[in-house]
Amino acid sequence: MKRTSSLLVAVLAAFALPALAQTNTPNVDQRQANQQQRIDQGVKSGELTAREAARLEKGQERVQKMEDKAKADGVVTKKERTRLQQAENVQSRHIAAQKHDRQQDRNHDGKKDRPARNK
Repeated sequence: MKRTSSLLVAVLAAFALPALAQTNTPNVDQRQANQQQRIDQGVKSGELTAREAARLEKGQERVQKMEDKAKADGVVTKKERTRLQQAENVQSRHIAAQKHDRQQDRNHDGKKDRPARNK
């Protein structure tokens, strides 16, 4: 009887411990979604050219790979969270800079629009 109950406890602990590990990164996931939305909005409005959007997408992928790597061992440490936040800050600045650099693709032809010449 004791052996069965201790075996049961061991099995339950084996399943419960991974669930208790801090691998959740809801803030990172939400911020990634927000930044992806900013990129999509920039493409839709023409504030981002296709090349700029592709470059920003690669940046998003790098942050996602960092997150996946941090989660791989089952625990996201405070140091890893800080690095993820810093990477997201950099990515956010890149998005803002590209959206406001006056390069436009308003007609969505994949080419950068030229400014109108003053006559």
